[in-house]
Amino acid sequence: MEGAEVGDDVYAEDPTVNRLQDALAERAGFEAGLLMPSGTMSNQVAIAVHTRRGEEVIIPEGAHVYEYELGSMAVISGALPRAVPAPLGVPEVADIRAAVHRSVHQAPTGLIVLENTHNKAGGTVVPLERCREVGQLAREEGLPLHLDGARGFNAVASLGTTLAEFCAPFDSVSLCLSKGLAAPVGTVLLGSREFIREAHRYRKMLGGGMRQAGVVAAAGLVAVETMTERLGEDHARARTLAEGLARLPGVEVNLAAVQTNMVYLDVTDAGGFAQRMEAAGVRVGALGPRTVRLVTHYEVTDDDVRRTLETAERNLAAVSA
Repeated sequence: MEGAEVGDDVYAEDPTVNRLQDALAERAGFEAGLLMPSGTMSNQVAIAVHTRRGEEVIIPEGAHVYEYELGSMAVISGALPRAVPAPLGVPEVADIRAAVHRSVHQAPTGLIVLENTHNKAGGTVVPLERCREVGQLAREEGLPLHLDGARGFNAVASLGTTLAEFCAPFDSVSLCLSKGLAAPVGTVLLGSREFIREAHRYRKMLGGGMRQAGVVAAAGLVAVETMTERLGEDHARARTLAEGLARLPGVEVNLAAVQTNMVYLDVTDAGGFAQRMEAAGVRVGALGPRTVRLVTHYEVTDDDVRRTLETAERNLAAVSA
């Protein structure tokens, strides 16, 4: 990062940013890419480009673009979310088709969004065939299809496919570099040249021009070039963690949802559990009264997994004593 060659990315003149964008676009099978400061900005710029004000965006229930992006699609694009059921993050094609609106009495559908992996569902993977089926539906309906691929590389690793095959059904894809790939910041939005040209305008509008952003892009290149092939290690450790926690009294884990690098727990007092774990040196996230999330990544070792299981067992035993 310190030695990165830089220019002014607001004018598309940063050579390291351009290298990152071009490398990811080529690998994913798109014409162009655009570096964004965050996944939220990337998703919301995509929605803004794809939709017109007053249109609906069909999303799987629990989608990040709705749950964790603070109503941005309404504020920025004047768009409305239309959630469809998505068990384990995977919507049925029939439910998406039924949610498409054309009537003059309803807000028209402007965009379909999938999320892969699906964060709120537990880091679950949408099968490639389902993505293709939704892509076919989108083409039949004349609608664009966007992928929130914040953890897309985790999905690619789980599916055992290529990034290009993974991205093929979509008109635009957002790929984060700061999740399992371990870059400190950055997301790349991918699409056609015309789509990215318009996205560049929206990025500027939202204050996302970072000038000499090559220092960020350099870390993104390291992430893409060196971190993608090892994600299966994170998945294996998450499975070991999940199976160990599921055996503890007072803990419920839906093992069917543990497909990549996340483990969601159901415990009686999530906040208290998280505080006790952190006091013992293991940080976990309390996401609700009963929900705790644990995430594995490249800094989490097999010894860390064993320590986490031992710490959880001691804390639960102390509470029940």
